[in-house]
Amino acid sequence: MTSFAFRIVNVFAESTFGGNPLCVFEDARGLSDGQMQSLALQFNLSETTFVLPSSIATARVKIFTPTFEMAFAEHPTLGSAHVVRDLLQAGDSVTLEMKAGVIPVYAVESRWTLKAGAPQFRDVALSNTAIAAMLGLN
Repeated sequence: MTSFAFRIVNVFAESTFGGNPLCVFEDARGLSDGQMQSLALQFNLSETTFVLPSSIATARVKIFTPTFEMAFAEHPTLGSAHVVRDLLQAGDSVTLEMKAGVIPVYAVESRWTLKAGAPQFRDVALSNTAIAAMLGLN
């Protein structure tokens, strides 16, 4: 049976066991998206990330909640950057390839900062009435 190393990191922590826990799989090569989704459900944290090689960034990161894959989120990006820096001895500046694009992340000691691109918007194909009905509103 294949083993996959992972770390539990506490993002936004001000004390041991504080903050927002995140599971980061150090090398997800060999895992399918379905297996990643199953592992995220098994850990049942708000997010679980999977580090992969990238040809355009320091590393590629896939983010899964217990029920779906996300394109981007701050907490898993910062926690994954911390692990990538340690794994690759990458210094205080890394780039992470995500579904949302390449995200630059910078550290000063253990405090990480990211600069995400501007959000993009698209037209909604549903009418306001249909959306209101989905939300149980008149």
